[in-house]
Amino acid sequence: MSTAIPDRSQASFLTVAQRRRATLDRSGVSNKRQMATQTPTVAFYGLLIVSALLVMFGLVMVLSASSVTMLHSGKSAFAVFYRQLAWAGIGSLLMWAAYSFPYQMLKKYAAFIFGASFFAMLLPFVPGLGTSVNGARAWVGEGAWRFQPSELLKLATLIYVARILSKNRRDVSDMATRLGKVAFVLILAGGMCMAQKDLGSAIIFGAIVLSIAFVAGTSLRLLTVVSALGLGVVAFFVNLETYRRERFTAFFNIEANKGHWGYQVYQSMISIANGGFTGVGVGDGSGKWGYVPLAHSDFIFAVIAEELGFVGAVSVLGLFFLFIVFGIQAALGARDAFGALIAGGITAWFGVQAIVNIGGVTGVMPVTGLTLPFISYGGSSLLVTMAATGLLLNVARHMK
Repeated sequence: MSTAIPDRSQASFLTVAQRRRATLDRSGVSNKRQMATQTPTVAFYGLLIVSALLVMFGLVMVLSASSVTMLHSGKSAFAVFYRQLAWAGIGSLLMWAAYSFPYQMLKKYAAFIFGASFFAMLLPFVPGLGTSVNGARAWVGEGAWRFQPSELLKLATLIYVARILSKNRRDVSDMATRLGKVAFVLILAGGMCMAQKDLGSAIIFGAIVLSIAFVAGTSLRLLTVVSALGLGVVAFFVNLETYRRERFTAFFNIEANKGHWGYQVYQSMISIANGGFTGVGVGDGSGKWGYVPLAHSDFIFAVIAEELGFVGAVSVLGLFFLFIVFGIQAALGARDAFGALIAGGITAWFGVQAIVNIGGVTGVMPVTGLTLPFISYGGSSLLVTMAATGLLLNVARHMK
């Protein structure tokens, strides 16, 4: 159903809703995507509730994990919490905007969004503008308000790859060309992360692209070959420098490396063990008293396990599991291929990042410097995570 486009003499009397519908009609979007009028699905409500719980829980744990450190540095115990609360407020607006925006229109601007985000990755190399953190030249600005461009590039890459693989999807003869474009995008994004010495983000880019390719119907054999090549590139990058190799392989023997490369993980494991079944109570953990570095950021899961115990740790894992389940439902029920690829990519992105973060904190995987989605302190991470969630909710709201 289309809406007649009024002439200019009548335009001033239109409501906001009528103006929006007229704009959609002119762009052709309304013909491809009718706004859903039925009751929102279980997947939509599930994603909304789970993401809200994770954000609120993260705010509580960031306050608990950072208060002692802030007091010892002569600042307010609420300093980090207030900043995270501000980011969460801005993120909520971005989440709503991404949910309200007709996601099919992103196809038109996908290449521009990727190009602009890729250009932003060059900013950390500008003298006086970029900042190095833990050896990675991946930040712009200094202090509490610095921004990590790779977070924005993750979402931009996801949208651009989804556009490439959803275009002429039924034309099998064009598949090789499209996969070639996707491989080139992955090389650009992953290569820039490697140049910034941000291995964790490069791994996430690989997970995003491979998951979208899988949802698009790419053969498992080809995906296996590409994954093996990617692991080879990671291994080569890790072995380029001795310190990186030792840091990356420290998890193989935490006890032997507890005084240096394995110190963070060793202290994290002590905190987790202290938590027992029900934890020592929120605010009463000892690991955050300077023993576990980055307790409110990369290693916040250790604080959760210590203060809330096995029950709290399993609850967090359960929430991420539910997010993945509802995300898969949204991808399977999407109205179009573009929406399905977006939903599948976002779900895989958050799932893999959570696994890599928790795996590093618990000592079963290498530490990569990735944050725990929704929960860890970090403005750029939280903003992009919530914006991507809004896009996922957009797809889930308009399922078949």
